[in-house]
Amino acid sequence: MSAALKNQSKVPSELVDAPEQSKSPKNYRGFVGGVFSGIAKLSVGHPFDTIKVRMQTTDKSHFRGPVDCLMQTIRNEGVKGLYKGATPPLIGWMFMDSLMLGSLNVYRRVLNDNIFHPARYPGEQQKKLPVVGHAMAGVMAGWTVSFIAGPVEHIKARLQVQYAAEKSKRQYSGPIDCLKKTFNGHGIRGVWHGLSATLLFRTFFCFWWGSYEVFTQALNTNTNLSAPAVNFWAGGMSAQIFWLTSYPSDVIKQRVMTDPLGPERKFPRWRDAAKAVYREQGWKGYWRGFVPCFLRAFPANAMALVAFESVMRALPE
Repeated sequence: MSAALKNQSKVPSELVDAPEQSKSPKNYRGFVGGVFSGIAKLSVGHPFDTIKVRMQTTDKSHFRGPVDCLMQTIRNEGVKGLYKGATPPLIGWMFMDSLMLGSLNVYRRVLNDNIFHPARYPGEQQKKLPVVGHAMAGVMAGWTVSFIAGPVEHIKARLQVQYAAEKSKRQYSGPIDCLKKTFNGHGIRGVWHGLSATLLFRTFFCFWWGSYEVFTQALNTNTNLSAPAVNFWAGGMSAQIFWLTSYPSDVIKQRVMTDPLGPERKFPRWRDAAKAVYREQGWKGYWRGFVPCFLRAFPANAMALVAFESVMRALPE
């Protein structure tokens, strides 16, 4: 990023609307930044995610609540049990974060240049993309990354609901074994099982990136916070807005992804899973496991964005 841009704005380097961004080679920087973003997100957030998935995919007879789920997991499987299924998201998030931020930036420029503020004459000063444009770009980036996120989250979910402490008693010995068995038994469609539910879930990225822009503008205007602090608070608060709006769709997605494949399959469509959740637990079923998810949302996503932006600022352009 140029010195002028650093002085003019606290907005993250990869998410800025300025046309100058397209002139600097960012490919390797985005990849490296995505690695550190994925590591930060996994380290802080995966134990919460494991509790969330287990709460979402079981009834009350299995776990009385998130604390009981946490204690049973540690008692029966040790701390390592909280990191079951961690390898797929660690690898996947390297690519997912890079694809998400890269496509988000592209969609923002395309929307601004062609929909919201098309140039009427050469040299015209470009106006900033409005909040609704950021929300639209968020949806489009969410759909784009879904084609990577779907298989990653599918494998992760199946590993997270293996409750046996001994590896020999588990259906899958690890992510590669899970991927191989899924592909050998059900082909490409089996690996991408739950893609429609994933697309539904990531449609709610409009709330994440729309609110992120609102919070970023408010913090830049009304505070003297440093760039990392703005990244942290805007990233954390917008993540919580996202989960407040999207959580029921995530419950549905997890039920679909942990549904048996083959003849035993219960939910041919995500709508069938949605109906089953309501039939079994009523409206409360759509919010089962929300507490660990909400607790995870702020620190995991705030630190991921801080890590990503810190690496981006540190690396030479």
